[in-house]
Amino acid sequence: KRFYKGTEVVQADDGAYEIKLDQRKLKTPKGDILKVKSELLAFAVAAEWDAQQDEIQQSIMHLTSLCMTAQDNPHHITKYDAVHGIVNFLESDTILFFSSEEELYRLQEKEWGPVISWFCKRFNVDLYSTRDIANINLSLETKQTLQNHLLCYSLTAIHGFLFAVGNLKSLILTLSCVERQISVERAVLLQRLEEEYQAGYWGRVEWAHDVGQLDSEARLAAAIIFIHLNSPFKVNKCKSQSVIK
Repeated sequence: KRFYKGTEVVQADDGAYEIKLDQRKLKTPKGDILKVKSELLAFAVAAEWDAQQDEIQQSIMHLTSLCMTAQDNPHHITKYDAVHGIVNFLESDTILFFSSEEELYRLQEKEWGPVISWFCKRFNVDLYSTRDIANINLSLETKQTLQNHLLCYSLTAIHGFLFAVGNLKSLILTLSCVERQISVERAVLLQRLEEEYQAGYWGRVEWAHDVGQLDSEARLAAAIIFIHLNSPFKVNKCKSQSVIK
């Protein structure tokens, strides 16, 4: 139940921003005061709390959740481990697995193909799609290139990548959004392409479709905002760092 009337963003002595619910400072699950480096992000978190009605729905406050998870880091992940896991996920990336059904395959080629081509050109990597169910084996060079790129981000921003990739089941679509190559709405549509195709044949429960799509868009939008507001620099100019052993 909502226990506060309003929110306020204040800057602490250490330069970080804190969110107040009336006179109470917002705390993380660990009990620490939530501290946000970006003023814009702090106001976005405050807006999530302002938008709550009689009952507080923490499950839809994605920016709040991301900020708290990044600060508490409950699983004690390191940036290197997180990046390694994200890149390895590419071997099961949604849009690299094409259907054995010809009509759906042609649709996937039309819609996914240009995104895959852009990704390969942008990051100078070689990827190939498959119509098999087995995972794809990436070259060591491709893995190293993508790991070096992701290591340019802070661990805080990497939490945003983990959230986005986990929801989209696609690093390709996530990075395409981060690089502003495609919109959030487009990324979700591409991730749901087979579902949309099947719905065209078998019909759909309209409200369930809309709710699912909007929820995916909200989650991805929060992740992209979180990544950008925690990346105040030109990532493509950063010095390469290798984690391949």
